[in-house]
Amino acid sequence: MVYSLAASTLTVAAPLGCDASSAEGAEPSGAGTGGPSDVLVTGTDEEMLVLEVTAANRVVVRLPRVEVGQGITTAVAMMIAEELDARLADVDIPLADARKEGNQYTGGSNSVSSLYDPARALAATARAKLVTAAARRWHLAPRLLRTRDTMVVAPDGRTATFGSLTAAAAAIHRPAVPAEPKPASRHRVIGRPTTRVDARDIVTGKATYAGDLTVAGAKPTVVARPPTLGGKLVSVDSRAARAMPGVHAVVRAAGGVAVVADTFHHAFRARDALRITWAPGPLAALSDDAVRARLRAAVPPLGTPLLGTRQVTGEFEFAFVSHAPMEVLTAVADVRADRAEIWFSSQTPTDARDTIASAVGLPGPKVRIHVMRGGGSFGRRLNYDAAVEAALVSKAAGRPVKLMWSRNDDIRHGRMRPASHHRIRASHAGGRVVAFTHMTASVSEVFEESGFAVRGGRSGAVRAASRGRTPEAGPLPSDSGLYNFGRVKGESGSVELAMPLGAWRSVDSGTMRTAEEIVVDEIAASLGEDAVAFRRTTLRNKAVRAVLDKVASAGHWGRALPRGRAQGVAVHEEYGSCVACLVEIDATDPDEPRVTHVVMAADVGTAVNPRGLEAQLMGTAVDGISTVLRAGLHIDRGAVREGSFADFHYARQRHAPLRFEAHIMPSTGAPGGAGELGVPAAAGAVANAYARATGTRPRRFPLTF
Repeated sequence: MVYSLAASTLTVAAPLGCDASSAEGAEPSGAGTGGPSDVLVTGTDEEMLVLEVTAANRVVVRLPRVEVGQGITTAVAMMIAEELDARLADVDIPLADARKEGNQYTGGSNSVSSLYDPARALAATARAKLVTAAARRWHLAPRLLRTRDTMVVAPDGRTATFGSLTAAAAAIHRPAVPAEPKPASRHRVIGRPTTRVDARDIVTGKATYAGDLTVAGAKPTVVARPPTLGGKLVSVDSRAARAMPGVHAVVRAAGGVAVVADTFHHAFRARDALRITWAPGPLAALSDDAVRARLRAAVPPLGTPLLGTRQVTGEFEFAFVSHAPMEVLTAVADVRADRAEIWFSSQTPTDARDTIASAVGLPGPKVRIHVMRGGGSFGRRLNYDAAVEAALVSKAAGRPVKLMWSRNDDIRHGRMRPASHHRIRASHAGGRVVAFTHMTASVSEVFEESGFAVRGGRSGAVRAASRGRTPEAGPLPSDSGLYNFGRVKGESGSVELAMPLGAWRSVDSGTMRTAEEIVVDEIAASLGEDAVAFRRTTLRNKAVRAVLDKVASAGHWGRALPRGRAQGVAVHEEYGSCVACLVEIDATDPDEPRVTHVVMAADVGTAVNPRGLEAQLMGTAVDGISTVLRAGLHIDRGAVREGSFADFHYARQRHAPLRFEAHIMPSTGAPGGAGELGVPAAAGAVANAYARATGTRPRRFPLTF
């Protein structure tokens, strides 16, 4: 399993039967990085990481994940720099193309935890080989050499850059020094708050997204879509549109009618000039009230409560929610008779490639997927609607296209978090909860079965997430044993509708834990106990108690506040991590509440980049504020009523907390997940703060519905 690929290229511990050149997306960087690249190490695990060093002393690792703003490129660069003793500025983390095999799934808050050991092992092996190469060059004992700042240093002060040693390292099969990752006590990069490595590129416009690409011959493309979900095209008169200046093609697409033009301005004008007759979609007679009624009827019965107990009950409704990433969906596609090339941001590129290949009638190896960075996702880019559509339009038009979904397209026809209904009953006796039952029903998707698979495109992982959990996520909250609540029971029902649903950040936990944390507050009140004190005595996990204690202390829980203002608290445990959130809200005007202060504390094991983790927690706080207070989608006679940020009311700057603070609990344990972790706790804390401030019991979310 250890062999040379070429005279100047070494691959260590490569999978048998696979070399770096045959693994799609694992090819050397070379161009644009300062000269020919030398592959030093290829991992054996499903991550298939490849570490290269260029002649210009650049360290390159192609990332089998997608960067959608969560900072994964920075975290992996820190892992590599730590173990290689390279300068962080010398490490490049481009995104890998879709590969034939290996794990390229970005989701379930698993990127850091799944890459932590492989990335560090990869860099440690590369470092050992580089040191051995330097020792041979200088005729010195390897144990005398040190590494720092992307170079090897001899005792007499001589230095050699990694780039100058990489060719020599290719001849080394077994390094003369240990190739083990450092213990946490020696970390100098991992655990240090670090500014994102791509921050300057993002703020100066240098960072490249799909919409920035210039692919030869690719013309701007938009699609006219039906007024209702799943509406069918009956007829189209495109004569006026085709006659307009700048229009190159008008073709039928799976989602409607596509217009290919010189600019997006020309494309939108021509789209609006199309005269289309639509047949209504399968939900044309359905609106919110009917959806809610069907959900209520689908919730399994709570059953008979235990004899001799008192009950605390709650019934909760959660609306549909759009992902609404700031960068709208965009894909560039060049489909030819014998091959296809697609550029877009994808959390599931290997699944996307297979679906696109099937859609355009090509073998999988003839379809190449270039993974682009994405301007937000929150689960939206698990699906690859725009890429499938772009490929089909390119094939039909006989030319490359740059297809963009407008904001209106994505909110009204894109994926959304399903609406759900919850019934909870807690039974208590003798001052403690002896039984806890959480029954729920949510809208489940028959979207693909309704004939939209080619437009929607989704993977098995997405399918599992749409049903409730991503594969890497923990059990449902009701089953997790977070609290010592005696006999715990949870079941779910579903209402099948032909709607485009998707896994939204934190999937089911964002609704289930929110409802449960509201009920926990109401149990405490029923028992005459303080909400924090009650949680402390019933939480099973001491790590969860620790984060709760931290926010209670830092947020001055229980302090006197003016009338109409109050605090709320909630906790969550998932992805091998835990979090607590304390919120202060000003609900003097109950119709215009404002969260004024948020305190969050998280234990995620080893926090590779604490600054990035704080940013993730801040984002989840805004998500909690949005989905509890303001942001949701209405279904109105088979159509999504909202169409932009003008009516899909996500939190703006004026709704964001005036003060935010995050506390990262110290730990040397293995990293857990963090990207989705804070949403349920933030949402629960906002709901509880609003309830205390207004003296109400909120049951329908968002509260503005």
